[in-house]
Amino acid sequence: MGMSLEGKTVVITGAARGLGRECAVRFAREGADLVLTDIAADLAGVRYPLGSRSQLDHSARLCEQLGSAVIAATVDVRDAGCVAAAVEEALGRFHTIDVLINNAGIAAPSGVAIHEMSESEWSLILDVNLSGAWRMVKAVAPVMVEQACGSIINVSSTAGVVGYRYFGGYVAAKHGLIGLTKAAALDYAPYRVRVNALCPGSVRDDPLVEGRMLSEIARSLELSADQHEEVFIRDQPMNTLIEASDIAGAAVWLAGDDSRQVTGTVLTVDGGFTSR
Repeated sequence: MGMSLEGKTVVITGAARGLGRECAVRFAREGADLVLTDIAADLAGVRYPLGSRSQLDHSARLCEQLGSAVIAATVDVRDAGCVAAAVEEALGRFHTIDVLINNAGIAAPSGVAIHEMSESEWSLILDVNLSGAWRMVKAVAPVMVEQACGSIINVSSTAGVVGYRYFGGYVAAKHGLIGLTKAAALDYAPYRVRVNALCPGSVRDDPLVEGRMLSEIARSLELSADQHEEVFIRDQPMNTLIEASDIAGAAVWLAGDDSRQVTGTVLTVDGGFTSR
């Protein structure tokens, strides 16, 4: 156990399962206290189940078992008032926010050409994946500016670096998140608040963290459940899928002092996919 973040307070959105849970557990091992948030409900227009309250509570218990103090809060990042209330609760208990990981996101609506998306479908994916991160930054950045320190990590995607067919809304949102990252990095650099983007490649759905993003992307592409990993691996230069733990390790580095001069960067963890 490294305990490199002992005494730090870390806010993670989309923490009920998948990458959010993996990051939460890894940060707990590093000694951080945690504010774990998730919408903990399904969304109309998203054709797969989102994280639940019971999954969010399970993430919290895993972290508490590692010694972390934890707040688990139901937060819809589309709702600025809900976001502000969660930040207020975090400050009321921990008095500081040192790290923000904007991980909340959806992979749908997708699977169609751009002109086939409805106005509401386009608005939904941008509101969650891009505007949701902006709302979190808007609420947390003033705290970090006052502290004169902090690290914001926006979880984008290789879809923020390259295009993917039939994922126009997702690609637009993730590209926008990288733009937001670079602009925010310049806004907050004078206050020693760093902002970076973390871009995962194809992450294996680890049952231990109840991940399902890759399988949902495969479903949108009409790939069979028993063959989708093999199909994604074909496009990986290192001939393997990314593990959730690879992303969590990168997030810990971006959060810690070893990356104190790193801001405005785009860190891809994709096994070389975007180097082609």
